[in-house]
Amino acid sequence: MTESIQSIEALFFDFDGVLVDSARTKKKAFETLFKDFSDEIIKAVVHYHTLHGGISRVEKIRHTHKNIIKKPLTEKGVMEWADRYSDLVVQEMIRLPWIKGAKAFLDAYASKLPVFVISGTPETELKYLVDQRKMSHYFKEILGSPVKKPEHIRNLLAKYSLTPEQCVFIGDALTDYNAALDTGLHFIGIQGEVHFPDTVKPLPDCQGLECAINSLFKSR
Repeated sequence: MTESIQSIEALFFDFDGVLVDSARTKKKAFETLFKDFSDEIIKAVVHYHTLHGGISRVEKIRHTHKNIIKKPLTEKGVMEWADRYSDLVVQEMIRLPWIKGAKAFLDAYASKLPVFVISGTPETELKYLVDQRKMSHYFKEILGSPVKKPEHIRNLLAKYSLTPEQCVFIGDALTDYNAALDTGLHFIGIQGEVHFPDTVKPLPDCQGLECAINSLFKSR
């Protein structure tokens, strides 16, 4: 383990698009979910999904019906739509490939420092996917929605007595960036379809993750 990475207290990973190459699958699922609506609505739904990659499907579905379709759902209706979405993605998610470099990085470092997964995926489903993909042993905790990412991070910082400035969040969405910003963590972006602020130089995948982490801490 390099000297720079030795100074890190913990790593926080998003799941979709960061560890698992799921962006296309999730996008297709939203297209299928709203297939009975106009092309204009489907395009707006997919755009919102892409722009808000780190939030839960429940929030996306609720927003879509209220603000795009203009016909709000009851909470029961929202959950019914969320269940339909889950049916479209779960089995596919188990089979999808890793993001390049992610498994190799976790093989090298997950036994040497705490690694957490924090995702917008419903927590029960997230734990099922991680278990089915034989990934559970890499992570100290696996956390999902409905609790939002900043709350999860703050809880973990307190629970494990972690210093925010010595931790890194790796994510592919503005939600991830904002969660890191709100909680004082360093942030490394994995490139998807999101435009990060100019201060973030995203990686195309996880193959350069070790070097990126070293760069964050090399002056320390």
